[in-house]
Amino acid sequence: MKLIIGNKNYSSWSLRGWLACKQSGLSFDEILVPMFGEDWEAKKRAEGDLTPSSGKVPVLWDGDADGDAVAWDSLAILEYLADKVGRDRFWPKEDAARAMARAMVAEMHSSYLSLRRECPMNIRVRHENVKISETTRHDVVRILGLWAEARARFGSGGPFLFGTFGAADIFYAPVVSRFITYGFGVPGFAQSYMQAVWTHDWLQQWIAAAEDEQWVIEQYESVPTA
Repeated sequence: MKLIIGNKNYSSWSLRGWLACKQSGLSFDEILVPMFGEDWEAKKRAEGDLTPSSGKVPVLWDGDADGDAVAWDSLAILEYLADKVGRDRFWPKEDAARAMARAMVAEMHSSYLSLRRECPMNIRVRHENVKISETTRHDVVRILGLWAEARARFGSGGPFLFGTFGAADIFYAPVVSRFITYGFGVPGFAQSYMQAVWTHDWLQQWIAAAEDEQWVIEQYESVPTA
């Protein structure tokens, strides 16, 4: 398998796809395409690895004797991998827990546009005294509420949202990064959860690589001023 990703410092969706690959336990090659570089538009238009997604990352290619399977969009990648290795590796076994985990992942996948726009992922920096809009504040409160419910109802088996690391943590890992980057004050339970995610071996690998990158995308470096 090979996974096409964007800059590790900025690409939240790439982080999700990469974590899904790591969680699968399958070996894969990682190919990084710097976003918005000099040849970014040409790479998006060219026939090749990014063609199926119309130039978006991540893209997972899986070749076998029957030909290449390709999945793009991080949720599709996670589900494809879950089908290959067993869904229990990604999703809770208990019906109630699994239902909530699926709903949380789907909500993360489709919602929180204000948080995404005002506070893009930027692993290398730390901002202080950030002023966010009321819409973004609502997103933050909603996420913290979901985290609190998941931890209270299903988190007894470990430090993650549903105890052990899984799909929900994969999808909220970039949110953890955002909360750290923009200095959001969060309750103690959320601090503990964020610490568990941030210090996870895979996150530490991603963070180290992001910090070593030399690319700077100016549009993701600004501080919210709402």
